[in-house]
Amino acid sequence: MRKPKPLADTPADDASYPPKAHAHAPAHPLHAAPAAVRSFSTVEIALIVIAVLATISAMRIAEPFLVPLVTGILLSYTLRPLVSMLERVHIPRFPAAVLVVAVLVALVAASIYVARDDLNNWVAELPAAARKLRHAVADSARQSPGPMTHMKAAAAELDKAAAEASGKPVPPPAAPVGVQAQFQEFLTVQSGKALSVLAEISVALLLALFLLAAGDTFRRKVAKIAGASLARRRVTVEVLDEIDGQIQVYMMTLLLTNLLIGLSAWGALYALGLSDAGMWGAMIGIVHIIPYVGTIVATLAVGVAMFVQTGSLGDGFIAGAVVLAIASTIGMGLATWMQGRATHINPVAVLIGVLFFGWLWGGWGLLLSVPILAVVKSIADRIESLHPISELLRG
Repeated sequence: MRKPKPLADTPADDASYPPKAHAHAPAHPLHAAPAAVRSFSTVEIALIVIAVLATISAMRIAEPFLVPLVTGILLSYTLRPLVSMLERVHIPRFPAAVLVVAVLVALVAASIYVARDDLNNWVAELPAAARKLRHAVADSARQSPGPMTHMKAAAAELDKAAAEASGKPVPPPAAPVGVQAQFQEFLTVQSGKALSVLAEISVALLLALFLLAAGDTFRRKVAKIAGASLARRRVTVEVLDEIDGQIQVYMMTLLLTNLLIGLSAWGALYALGLSDAGMWGAMIGIVHIIPYVGTIVATLAVGVAMFVQTGSLGDGFIAGAVVLAIASTIGMGLATWMQGRATHINPVAVLIGVLFFGWLWGGWGLLLSVPILAVVKSIADRIESLHPISELLRG
């Protein structure tokens, strides 16, 4: 691979920079160039820390704006090859962009429509699953009481002793909250969050549509903003091309690995006898888009579904373990290797980035962390002052 050219602060095509040394300059130690290492003062370090904290705070506050913006840009990069292919068969760019986005929305809507009955049936069984799980845990505690059971009993006796010593009546035990009421409250909260996510996705799709319709307009504008120097514009175009290629390769890798995870989970769950194994395989492939967290969610959901169907905690544990093994082997093994080759980022940096953006933006941060790191690395490779960041991210 050709070594990227650093984007210097001075135009590269300026023949007078850097100044050449005189041919007859004396080679004396006193005339040697000073060391490039520069130490930062305490004030400069404090200013850098304050600037970083201010940037992180601004990113957290501006989440409702930044998340749809970044998602729309990534979608436009992902769908650009399809629009370009339609443009090559003499379809104007704007109708081609509308067609690609409409097909994407139609495919997602059709998938949800096909799976709606299975999803409704599974959601309707959640209260029964919670009730079965509570009874199973209670039976297990009665058969072999553990340390937590003894501690709860001791705490209750201490409460009674304290009430008798103070002369107050012993408070009656609190009435347990119904499982149905808890579930309805949970659905109410999650429905509000789902509507917020749907609004952000709609804004991202609209932004992606306009970016796809604009074509290379913004690329030319960014190259023009980079400066009047031809070398600076060339390096800027190289950065944009590399970002375009890395995002497309990353998205294709994500699609292939998640499809393989979904198909493998479908076959394994069908062999274990879980009903609606196809729906569960599709769900596992979709939620695995979110790094790490998607695997945990899929494991717990499949374990609960198997427990509801069979009434056995052992069967639920086995089904969850199978899903976890498939997702870990393909998602953390094959996918990590393919994504590492595509983005050239080391796994430690990926994990730290996932944790940071997950803390910053929640689920959206987990989803967008790796593409953002790939973009940052592509820019840092070609800006000399950002080479330390590039070195930290390099695989």
